[in-house]
Amino acid sequence: MSLELEEKYAQLAYNNVSKAGFGEQVSYMTGPALQSLEKLVQDRRSFDFFFIDADKENYKNYLHYCVQLANADAIIVTDNVLAAGSVADSNVPPKRYTALMKEFNVTVANHSQLESIIMPIGDGMTISKVK
Repeated sequence: MSLELEEKYAQLAYNNVSKAGFGEQVSYMTGPALQSLEKLVQDRRSFDFFFIDADKENYKNYLHYCVQLANADAIIVTDNVLAAGSVADSNVPPKRYTALMKEFNVTVANHSQLESIIMPIGDGMTISKVK
């Protein structure tokens, strides 16, 4: 399942997934992700893998829904958690979402249902396992 804000992004995702040979294994929901996630919860769906890379203001909300939708031992990967290094290094100019990522990282680190690690790859990724 891929949640995309606009149909053009869903089509782009479909094209890329198809090139990898998995085009028919992924379905798409378009529209605001929080609405799509709420529908998935209402439909009692569950998943083994999540990738969060969207509007940073809602990362904590997305995480909340992912935990609800997660099977035991599911993996949640979250992108951009180091904000180009500005989260950890005050000498790096802050990005517009540096404070949000600092807050999100504290949330993940203290989440009772998650076991997590931050990978300093690119803009930073958190990999969490749902307990």
